[in-house]
Amino acid sequence: MTMRGAVLVGVEKIEIQDVAVPTPGPGEILLGVEAATTCGTDVKVFRRGGHPRMLKVPTLFGHEVSGRVAVLGPGVENFSEGDAVVVANSAPCLQCEPCKMGRENLCEDLHYINGAFAEYLLVPKRFVERNTHAIPMGLTFEKAALTEPLGCVLHGIDACDLHRYDSQGPVEIVVFGGGPIGLLFVGALAEDGHRVILADPNPNRLSIGKQLGAAETIEIVRGGGQAERVRAATKDQKGAWVAIDSTGVQEVWSDAIDSVRPGGLVNLFGGCAPGTSIELDTHLVHYSELTIKGVYHHRPETIKRALALLSNPNFKAELLLSAERPIEEVEDALRSMISKEALKVVIKNR
Repeated sequence: MTMRGAVLVGVEKIEIQDVAVPTPGPGEILLGVEAATTCGTDVKVFRRGGHPRMLKVPTLFGHEVSGRVAVLGPGVENFSEGDAVVVANSAPCLQCEPCKMGRENLCEDLHYINGAFAEYLLVPKRFVERNTHAIPMGLTFEKAALTEPLGCVLHGIDACDLHRYDSQGPVEIVVFGGGPIGLLFVGALAEDGHRVILADPNPNRLSIGKQLGAAETIEIVRGGGQAERVRAATKDQKGAWVAIDSTGVQEVWSDAIDSVRPGGLVNLFGGCAPGTSIELDTHLVHYSELTIKGVYHHRPETIKRALALLSNPNFKAELLLSAERPIEEVEDALRSMISKEALKVVIKNR
């Protein structure tokens, strides 16, 4: 028995192939994919022809996924055939020092899973046991597929230590970048009652940010040098308490650092390319007591919280879903993200 799948074979090269349907072994499940969403990481992997941590070509790829349990491997007891589930794209060991500290995203033996752009996905035992979750009643497969990126965002919000700044009420936060991650930051932070400023060059994305709860939007230009404009948009023109970069662009990292007020926190969530560096004003960082954090990935606990938030009808994450396409059009879907025509595309079996 074979299935269709999108196979990454090299730099910007995808082939739609008929491949064997996997048979689940002990503790594994075979997931019938109902919806998979494209992601900025998928775009990076597509353009670079691989990823040093997550996959090696040639391989099926895609990692934001929801579906139904099609086949149970021997010994699986916590799920039944037909169950609607989300499978997160990583599973920690739970035994290493970072895991024991509650920092499973930094697990020394973190396993990754790919292959969502296919009719079926084999889910290994570790994932079944530690990061596969039932989809709540009423939540669509399409929206549930956003669990993984939202889980990353909730981990990012945890890292902002907002309790340090909320004694006077809602925290003023600037989010740089109106891509899917930035917009999820806007929606989640606004849902918590914070005042969010979204900065992005794209008017359409700023409009979606408004719909997701941004208090203010700023149409910035590319290339950096926008911190002064952002500071001017804050309530007292002294800067935001927290700045979040969701672009992975080095000039924007610098703007984020320059846009917070003394005592503020900078969350460098967007990952830059390997070897990237920025200049750092050490005087500013030292005398303004800035906190600068790199933040990565998600934890099983934030995946669970993401599912709960997506189940809230007031959280309009579906605004990020620009289109639906079949597996045969995965490459076109990724190129539509590159051209900024789409935020996210739902890949479905037809």
